[in-house]
Amino acid sequence: MAGTENERARKAAEGLAYSSGFGNEHSSEAVPGALPVGRNSPQRAPLGLYAEQLSGSAFTEPRSHNRRSWLYRIRPSAAHPPFARANRGEIRSAPFTECLPDPNRLRWDPLPAPADPTDFVDGLWTLGGNGDATQRTGMAVHLYHINASMERRVFGNADGELLIVPERGGLLLRTEFGLLRVEPGHVALIPRGVRFRVELLDDAPDTGRPTARGYVCENYGRPFELPALGPIGANGLANPRDFLAPTAAYEDVEGPVEVVNKFCGQLWTATYDHSPLDVVAWHGNHVPYVYDLRRFNVIGSISYDHPDPSIFTVLTSPSDTPGLAGVDFVVFAPRWLVGEDTFRPPYFHRNVMTEYMGLIEGAYDAKTAGPGGFVPGGGSLHNMMSAHGPDQETFDRASAAELAPQKIDDGLAFMFETRWPLTLTEQARDAGHRQRAYDDVWQGLQRHFRP
Repeated sequence: MAGTENERARKAAEGLAYSSGFGNEHSSEAVPGALPVGRNSPQRAPLGLYAEQLSGSAFTEPRSHNRRSWLYRIRPSAAHPPFARANRGEIRSAPFTECLPDPNRLRWDPLPAPADPTDFVDGLWTLGGNGDATQRTGMAVHLYHINASMERRVFGNADGELLIVPERGGLLLRTEFGLLRVEPGHVALIPRGVRFRVELLDDAPDTGRPTARGYVCENYGRPFELPALGPIGANGLANPRDFLAPTAAYEDVEGPVEVVNKFCGQLWTATYDHSPLDVVAWHGNHVPYVYDLRRFNVIGSISYDHPDPSIFTVLTSPSDTPGLAGVDFVVFAPRWLVGEDTFRPPYFHRNVMTEYMGLIEGAYDAKTAGPGGFVPGGGSLHNMMSAHGPDQETFDRASAAELAPQKIDDGLAFMFETRWPLTLTEQARDAGHRQRAYDDVWQGLQRHFRP
């Protein structure tokens, strides 16, 4: 059965059409004439559809912040039975109170493979987070390692938007707005409240079975937006046109479909008699996107030193303090290093912000790869003011390197950076794949002072 579902997903993912531009007022219809012209809610919506607004912001927020979309669907979302509490598995939400905030530097190997058939909802594993989901502040870090597509199952998150960062295995996301294909090296952004299904596209090379692994940032706060460019000017970093929104594609499916709703940290479930992915047309700016991280236009120094890593920001969720993000999504994409008389890897650092870093492929230029090191699928956490930086091997190599122009193109790393400490879940603190000897990577740094 898995093979059949896998093939079906791969076929659906071929030749998808997209609409480009982050934050645009997009519009799409799967059937000509399904989208009303000149009004949002006519007395009778075209083709016997129901008109419904999905609001991702308060009605009265400034126009520049307002997020909403109009959906024209076969049945309104209101046509569903009551939700009942469901087992939340290994998903946790803010406030995180299982453990004390930990000032120690922490690192994990990749999340182990599941023993049983596990889809995206069941495979979400929470590492930790901050803030309060009920107050719409803060964020959470989740990982997933899954081996099954969601079958007759749909997921929606009322607590926040989801930034999905695949590390192994492609995904087909069937959303209310249409289909997105997201591969390792891409990210997908699913706005708050948008329902979707995750289907696997790739088989593991060792088992031949469908599999996928990756990271998820759950943003409870203000929706992600592109950062202000300031003195950089009009161009650079992530270009708005490289963010791709889906085109309308609906499911007209009768019969039982489980809808899982994440609400105030708990999972709730209801069995519909139809698929809620039945939107035939839509328009608005509260929409999902996919983005290729290798299209990030890296800005850097062409003289000496290197600017702060904020120049690698792809998306930011602003807080009530200008310049202080609830969470930033940062990518360390392929780039040239040319600084003169410059220690080129990221410098030793203590930061008021908290940094969770993951690796999508290759190696990160400040960390040693290999067993027991920083490897794809793994992650490290440096809470606020935790001293960190290059390990001994990296420091020794970079201090003696010939400073010729150097192209970094063998790795793709990212960071979720947040204004508050990140508190672990008990499962992350006690995980068998946590590296207990992470501090050792700095113990070889010797005294070189010569007064």
